[in-house]
Amino acid sequence: MADAPATHPLDRPIWSMLTGRQADLAEGGPAAFRIDRGYGVFGVAADTGAEAQAALAALVPADGELWIVEGEPWPVPPGVREVKRAVLAQMVADGGAPPQPRGDEPPIALLTDADAPEMAALADHARPGPWGPATHRYGPFFGVRDEGRLLAMAGQRMLMPGMAEVSGVATWADCRGRGLARALIGHVMRAMVTRGETPFLHSYADNAGAIGLYETLGFRVRRQVYVLVIAR
Repeated sequence: MADAPATHPLDRPIWSMLTGRQADLAEGGPAAFRIDRGYGVFGVAADTGAEAQAALAALVPADGELWIVEGEPWPVPPGVREVKRAVLAQMVADGGAPPQPRGDEPPIALLTDADAPEMAALADHARPGPWGPATHRYGPFFGVRDEGRLLAMAGQRMLMPGMAEVSGVATWADCRGRGLARALIGHVMRAMVTRGETPFLHSYADNAGAIGLYETLGFRVRRQVYVLVIAR
């Protein structure tokens, strides 16, 4: 099989995720894996060789998509079609967590299975990335409520050796500009750092507003990574 070398776990984040700390969520293998369909749509091949590419194509659902995230642009496997490509900014916060809030941030609550319908509705509205019926179970998610309504949320998704991904950052449009995302991201980051993990995240490379916010929280752009979405 052709090589797809990586010098750092984040160079091939889906491979690192599904062959490492979150291997329990993987389907397929050993030439290609996809994440449990309840959790999402991510897939990965061992390399760009014919065997691995065919195995990856076999994991594409008949009525859905598979998202590939790699350090280099990935070829479309035979037998499937390209839906879209995008470039992401991969960001790492290796300088520690933001300082503790001074008391002027909103109350933040741990979200549970009982909150899943509201989380899915918020994700459908804000589009923070692929969301499935079990995505909220990746790891702890936190939210801000006002009079019972879930206004915003953030949590974690991919886990690497010594690293955890901030993900699912979403706010209803009529609630933006209030610092909710900043407060939630800071809360998630502090929890990760307390566990001895370095936070990282992915943002669309052309989303200057989001990248600017993340930079104020201590993230820096590590590199660009590439998304390929495929379907049958």
